Amino acid sequence: MLSAVLGLFSQDLALDLGTSHTRIWMRNHGVVIDEPTVVAVHRNTRGRRKVLAIGKDALPMLGRTPHDVHTVKPIKDGRIADFEVAEALLVHLVRRVHGRNSLMSPRMVVAVPCSTSDVERRAVRDSCKRAGAREVHLVPRSLAAAIGANLPIEQPRGHLVVDIGGGAAEIGVLSLRGVVASKSVPGGGEAMDEAIVTMLRDRFDLLVGHGTAERLKLEIGAAMTRPPATSRVAGRCLRTGVPRAVEVSAEDVTTALAPAIDAIAAGIREVLEGTPPGLASDVAEHGVVLVGGASSLRRLDIALRDRIGLPVMVLDEGRAAAVTGIGRALESRDLLEAVSC
Repeated sequence: MLSAVLGLFSQDLALDLGTSHTRIWMRNHGVVIDEPTVVAVHRNTRGRRKVLAIGKDALPMLGRTPHDVHTVKPIKDGRIADFEVAEALLVHLVRRVHGRNSLMSPRMVVAVPCSTSDVERRAVRDSCKRAGAREVHLVPRSLAAAIGANLPIEQPRGHLVVDIGGGAAEIGVLSLRGVVASKSVPGGGEAMDEAIVTMLRDRFDLLVGHGTAERLKLEIGAAMTRPPATSRVAGRCLRTGVPRAVEVSAEDVTTALAPAIDAIAAGIREVLEGTPPGLASDVAEHGVVLVGGASSLRRLDIALRDRIGLPVMVLDEGRAAAVTGIGRALESRDLLEAVSC
């Protein structure tokens, strides 16, 4: 009864704690937070840590801090790797959108990988409660993305959703509001950036940061060969140790990205092999839906289609599909109970 009364005054929240970005959806407001999942931490001589900056304030510090300050990305491959720092991030962002009044504690719904263990789920719930939640629900990320993509998951029909985030690609076949088969492929957008960093090191003897690699990916990157294009990239020469700039072609970037795309295609095939024939035939008819920030890579849908032999569609505005989906679930008690894990 008390929880119901508090719910009349609190602003319930949906949370997508991603490797690259954390997004928070608030009832009646939509997505109110979209911040980099980065925290700057100072460590003193006794090993004690103190948070200095969070999100967009911490992002410019990546690779630019003294020895006693570290920029921490607490989410790795879609999972929480540093619970202490992740909790500090949660508390900061929740207080920003919900205020500090503990009498108006929100309900929180969080998107998690389908393969999350019971221990990991319990840790996420505990962190959310310490951040101020009075009630916590967890929803598999594939289901959340499907709801955000407006797929009719309540029907007895198979849907294959691939959510390519910063740290992993969540692949799931869904039917009747449940996950039938799923797989998490480590990598995602940050693996693509790392592949570009490696290519520049091996091919050009040039050392660059991940920010430079991401810019190159966005400027001329593609999953398949595109019209010729080049971009000038500056970094540190590994032979001389001094700054140097080189011209990098779109073909160089496409070649570097191929293994990451091959891994996603292999994951899709593996999930389909574990899918009942009836649902697999539905997927063959309706195709694969791509969502997530890294799904915006040019010609990724065509590259995956050629690799798996199925229609592939990229959702417009798919970057926020997961947080939008759990936000919609938050508005419907029946749907929330059906998709919670």
